Amino acid sequence: MDIEQKQAEHIEYFVKQASTHKGASVSNVVVEAISHPSLFAFSEILAVPNVLELQGTENSVYLDLLRLFAHGTWSDYKSNAGRLPQLVPDQTLKLKQLTVLTLAETEKVLPYDILMQELDVTNVRELEDFLINECMYVGIVRGKLDQLRRCFEVQFAAGRDLRPGQLGSMIQTLTNWLTTSDNLLITIQEKIKWADSMSEVDKKHRKEVEERVDEVKKSISLKKLNTVSRPTLTSEGMRRSTLNLVE
Repeated sequence: MDIEQKQAEHIEYFVKQASTHKGASVSNVVVEAISHPSLFAFSEILAVPNVLELQGTENSVYLDLLRLFAHGTWSDYKSNAGRLPQLVPDQTLKLKQLTVLTLAETEKVLPYDILMQELDVTNVRELEDFLINECMYVGIVRGKLDQLRRCFEVQFAAGRDLRPGQLGSMIQTLTNWLTTSDNLLITIQEKIKWADSMSEVDKKHRKEVEERVDEVKKSISLKKLNTVSRPTLTSEGMRRSTLNLVE
């Protein structure tokens, strides 16, 4: 079962749970969701009316916490730790995994120094163990660890929830990509037309050369035939002809 299918099943479960609970009970659902080891998307849970109703209540910090897991990073949590519930180890791990996904959104080569800073990791061995065991093995990223260059080359990264306002920029990015693709397609078609025309020119030239060669061959054959048909005098014949002339 791939990660997308797992995500869909977990999301469906927690949406149902959040829809049937209110108040403090919804807070418990939020805590369970952000602690789940295989759940990395939270937009659908955030959209549940019972969850949104936490805003302005004594449990609103859990709505803020869910928003953090949907869009934020470990650095964001540290900056706001004073007004958020303290994370348990499983939640800390989850938020650091999500931080790697956020970094991989814009850069496909992640320097070790940046990763260690963003994840609060003190050495390369600890960082590589985290990337292998908690990211690649889990299936949220694929890539190559380059110890010589001290970087992680990202080949695949699971997508995170869209942040507020991010949809517009994503649409613009896709529009730019589509325009570039259309221009590239036009260029390729022009190259194909040019190649086809050059192929026709080459065929025509080849035909002309072959016809010229045939003409030369025929001319040479005709000359050889004329040479063979013309009588040739032997030495004796030339002597007799000379004597006849003298007489």
